[in-house]
Order: sequence, then structure tokens, then C-alpha cells
Amino acid sequence: MEGKRVTFKNREEAGRRLVERLIRYREDPAALILALPRGGVAVGYQLSLGLHLPLDVCITRKLGAPDSPEYALGAVGETGTIYLNPDAIAAYSRFRTDIEELVQVQRREIARRQNLYRQGRQFPTLTDRIVILVDDGIATGSTFFASVQSIRHLKPRRLIGAVPVGPMETIREACLQVDECIVLATPDPFLAVGHHYIDFEQVSDHDVVEYLNLAEESLLGWKERSRSSIASPPR
Repeated sequence: MEGKRVTFKNREEAGRRLVERLIRYREDPAALILALPRGGVAVGYQLSLGLHLPLDVCITRKLGAPDSPEYALGAVGETGTIYLNPDAIAAYSRFRTDIEELVQVQRREIARRQNLYRQGRQFPTLTDRIVILVDDGIATGSTFFASVQSIRHLKPRRLIGAVPVGPMETIREACLQVDECIVLATPDPFLAVGHHYIDFEQVSDHDVVEYLNLAEESLLGWKERSRSSIASPPR
């Protein structure tokens, strides 16, 4: 991890750089990539292409403070796990009674995204799998921590966190919660995730669906080519 400020051209470049650090998992039949929508899916797509691994989403929603939605009080995961940031809750103790309402709002949004992104597919089986959890960066870590808790309940063999950038304090906490932590940069000062990208254009729901479909097509194509090469060895 680097302490100096690092700028990525875009999420695609960040994803390709993460591939270099995860190359030992390339084509591992036990491994899969779970990306945090929406920005993390653009990064995860590059991992799927470079590592020949399946890509899916781990839908986790931030619980924003009522008077400051960008400030994370915690997050809720699609498996029902709720993570509350103790420091944030202490600072915003007046909102304790609003937490359940915030959770219900985000659970409805999670259900909407499940239907849209997966298009009838089930959440992947994670038992005894190697899970690479990826996002385009970490700030407070609330969505990442809630995702880790959700995944842990499903008993993976190994959980790897992979993010391009985040503040050192949050990264230290993240690394304690996973089996392996891959981080490209820990700028000081850390401003916001988007400040460390030249192009940080918003990723839409349509983009997420397209990334997932393209990743599936690419993986199927690679498997077909692999089978063909085995069936028809060079003379």
C-alpha cells in the first residue's frame, strides 16, 4: 500500500491493476467475484475479464443520516445483515429512533436492485468458495463492513477484500475483517473516493446489468475456447 496520493485514470484502470495483485486466483474453480454496486461492478468486470472468474453483485445499501445522507450511520446487506458505525451512531444519537425506518427504505431498494440486476438468478452459493469482494474504493467502510458480515454468514472458505483506494484507518479495520486485503493506495490526506480518479463518472443501473451480462458472456466464451483447445490439441 502506498501512502502518497495516487490518481487512477478510471475504474477500468483500477480494476486492471487489481488483477495483477490477484493473479494467483486466475481460473480457480472455487473463486468468484462479488462487486458492490454500482461503481464496484465496473472494477469487478475488469477482474472477471482478467482472472476468468464469474462476477456477481453483493447489494449493500448505506444508511445515511437524515440531515446528511452522504454521512453513513451504517449499512444493510441483502442477506439481512445490518452494520452500524458506532462512532457515527454516537455522534448522531438523536437519530436512533429513525434507524429502523432507514433500514426499511434501503431494504426496499435492495429488493428493487435484486430484481433488476439478477434478472431471476439466485444469489450465488458461497459455502467453501473463495470470495473476492471488490469496490471502487472505501471511505467510512460501512457498506464494505456490512457486506463482509453478510458474506461471512454464508461460510466461504476464504474472503478477500480488493479495493483500489481508501484512508489508512478504514483500510486497517477492513483488513482485520477479511482473510486477505488487497489495496493499491492509501492517500494521505484522503478526501473522497472520487477525488482519486480522473474519470469518476456515475455508473447507472443499466451499466451494472450490462457489465454482469458481458462478464457472463466473456466467461462462457473463454470456457468454450478452453474446451475446444483440449478437444483439438495442435498437431
